[in-house]
Parts: sequence; C-alpha cells; structure tokens
Amino acid sequence: MAKHNYAAGPCVLPQDVFKKAAEAVLDLDGIGLSVLEISHRSKEFIAVMEKAQSLVKEILSVPEGYSVLFLQGGASLQFLMVPFNLLNTNGKAAYIETGAWAKKAYKEAAALGNAEVLASSADKNYNYIPKGFEVPKGLDYLHITTNNTIYGTQFKEYPTTDGLLIADMSSDIFSQKIDISKFDLIYAGAQKNLGPAGTTLVIVKDEILAKTDRKIPSMLDYQIHAKADSMFNTPPVFSIYVAMLNLEHMKAQGGIEAIQKHNEEKAAMLYNEIDKNPLFVGTAELEDRSNMNVCFLLTDESKKEAFDKAWAAAEISGIKGHRSVGGYRASIYNALTKESVQALVDTMAKLA
Repeated sequence: MAKHNYAAGPCVLPQDVFKKAAEAVLDLDGIGLSVLEISHRSKEFIAVMEKAQSLVKEILSVPEGYSVLFLQGGASLQFLMVPFNLLNTNGKAAYIETGAWAKKAYKEAAALGNAEVLASSADKNYNYIPKGFEVPKGLDYLHITTNNTIYGTQFKEYPTTDGLLIADMSSDIFSQKIDISKFDLIYAGAQKNLGPAGTTLVIVKDEILAKTDRKIPSMLDYQIHAKADSMFNTPPVFSIYVAMLNLEHMKAQGGIEAIQKHNEEKAAMLYNEIDKNPLFVGTAELEDRSNMNVCFLLTDESKKEAFDKAWAAAEISGIKGHRSVGGYRASIYNALTKESVQALVDTMAKLA
C-alpha cells in the first residue's frame, strides 16, 4: 500500500477525516443510522450542511452578501451553469485559456452565446500564465481558471474587469488566502482540497443572480439552489459530510494562513530539488509555477526505468505526468505532508 499519495484528484485527504468518515458509515454520531442512509431532510444532515457552509465562510472569510452552495455535476457542469446564469443573449463573455479545463469551460460558453478567448498560453502547451492582455469594457463576465492541474501553472495575480469576475478554483481553493470580494462567483470541484468527488462548491454574490434575460432550466439556476439552501434536489450527502469533516480539520490546523504557509514550504522543497538536480527540469515558467501541481521531466530518459522503480519502492504513487505534458506530476494538495514531499525529494536526490 502506497504511503505517499500524489494523485491529482480524487486525492489525498487527512487520515483523521477518513477515520471519522468510516465510523459515520456505520453509525453517525450514535444515532443508529449510517450517514449513507439518513434523510437529507433530517435534522442531523441539515446540521451538517449548515456547519459546512458556516466553515467555508469562516475559513475563507467570505463577506456578507454571498451564498455558499454545495451542488452536483463537478466543475464541468459549472462550465455550463455560469453562462446560463450570467451571459445575456446579446452579451459577451471572455475567457483566459490556460489549460484543458479552461478550454472546456470556454467551449460550453461559446456553444450558448457570445464568448471569446481573450488570452491563451496554448502556443507553449500552457506552460505559462498569459499577461499584458487588455480586458475590454462591457463584458458580462471574465472567466479564469486559477490553477491548472495538468500543466502545473497558477495565477499569482488576478485580472480585473468592469464586468463580473468568475473563477474555477477547483484545484487551489483552500490552499491559500484569497480576497473573495474580488470575485463575483467561485466554483470548485471538491476532490482536490475539500473532500471526495461528488459535490461542487459554489460561492456566489447574491446580487448578480436573476439578472440574465435568458430562461434558465431549474437545475441550472443558482438562485433556485440558493433559495433551497442547496437542497432543491437530494444533495450528495456523504461527500458534503466528508467535506465538513475536512473543513473542521482545516480550522484545527490553524486556518488558511497556516495552510498556506505549509503549502508554500512543501512547494519550495520540491522545486528546490528540481532546480538543483541535473536529472530533472520543471515544465512551467518559474514565475507561474503552481504550489499545488508540480510538473517535471527527466533530462536523461535512460534513467526512467530506474526512477520509476525507485519511487515505487519508496511507496510513492500518483506521480505519472498527464499525457499532455509527459514526465511526472506531483500534486501536493493540503493533506499531503512534508514527510511525503521529503520522500520524493530523497528519491530524486538518490537517483542523481
């Protein structure tokens, strides 16, 4: 069994969260029922939902006037929900294309209305974040993907717009402090830093809802979900429960400031080894390197078999790179420990 899980998602979660979740599968808080069988209308689950929402607001310092939703369909459904709710029939949206997921988000919007790619890093296989582009006035919204899991890049500064600013933060939410007030809507699939796959977090400014001239199907309407407190239909109970446990864990670790410090230290450990070790080279531009997904290549492919055997022997899993980039990808999400990062660093150093 691997001890060091570098999977890109679903990914590593804290061991104490797993243990509490496992206990709840048999018996939730001594009520004699499994968390998998309780009603989503029960007082027990309503308490879970309320606590999860409250912890999101507390940990991320969400201002007044925003709703916290737990929806379904992953970030992929958000690619469609965003334009349905925010792109007017005669309006215009712009996308910053920084990877495969940003490209898919744009594709959904372009199929529904007037959307354009404002800037792209496709010319260099998405190994950098575009800069120096001018954001036109009068946009309904500007959409960014803050961290790019496949290519290992991350926005260090966010663009501004006189329209709405929308962000897919699936792979770096809860990893660092962010100013929520700069965004009108943030969405994130749970399966990176929040919990298991099955729910999607949406943080949306209430005043932007119900403004479009478009007829929105009920299941795609943020306002309907907000009014129903994320229970318009049966929510993914277990995924939300585990997310709540993980949010409790984050708070106990010292909150977002402590989490950010820990993540920065882990990233520095790994990038330092990549930069000093002649057998490895990073794929992303230095200034745009992700603190969540570290992508790197061997400089000598004849060492591949030896390295693959070495990291497997060190009980490391999930570091094979995505086919779009090749090489290796170490996803160092919140729950991955410094000890796990050190295990990989030691393996790389021994190879040299």
